[in-house]
Amino acid sequence: MKAFFIFFCTYFFLLNASAQDVALLTKEGNRLEAVPNEAAAFLKFKEVLKLQPANIYSLNKCSELCSRIGKRQTDKKVTSDYYVAAKTYADIALRVDPNNSEANCVMAIALGRSSLNKGGKEKIVTAKEIKKYVDIAIKIDPRNFKAWHVLGRWNYELSTLNMIERTAAKILYGTLPVASLKEAIIAFEKSNSITSGFILNYFELAKAYNKDDQTNKAIITLNKMMLLPNHTEDDASIKADGRKLLKEYE
Repeated sequence: MKAFFIFFCTYFFLLNASAQDVALLTKEGNRLEAVPNEAAAFLKFKEVLKLQPANIYSLNKCSELCSRIGKRQTDKKVTSDYYVAAKTYADIALRVDPNNSEANCVMAIALGRSSLNKGGKEKIVTAKEIKKYVDIAIKIDPRNFKAWHVLGRWNYELSTLNMIERTAAKILYGTLPVASLKEAIIAFEKSNSITSGFILNYFELAKAYNKDDQTNKAIITLNKMMLLPNHTEDDASIKADGRKLLKEYE
């Protein structure tokens, strides 16, 4: 009886210590991401997963961070490795909770990032999967601003396919997936209505406005974007690209 009591107390002490460690590591991961130091944040969330392999928040974070970090790599193999990791973390998250909006969203992001590095045919094949996951993410949480952004990108990319890609899409699908520039703009605007600090969304919305012959709106959107504080490691370079677009549009 005494041995059982000691085991019982030890087990719950270790359980409580583990929960405290997870809370501290998660807090530090969030802080590092906000700095921003995404590589360091990624390592912290990986530490959480060593303690709690099914921690859905850290699985989602690791997936999203891998998608972001991978995009900045200059070595194509390193980029590909990060994108594979992003998809793997998202896949595990979906196994833990298939009805988690963020898990579906990060899977859509991972698929989108990896398909951008590939040829037109593979990009189109992946588009069907992306749409499935992003639709689920929005259905579960209509205020998931990242999911609305992905939906905007999906519509923009498919509605601006070149003739070769359109021909490939017809061969693969029979008909093109329904997508339009108008729907892209609606989705980007919806994302902005939910959160006002998403710099990448402003950039993509400006591109969509310009493509839709709404250049004045594109200029206004880019100027607003320039006033926003940076939140991710990509934001400074996105603003630099935005300045180039402003010179083209003005």
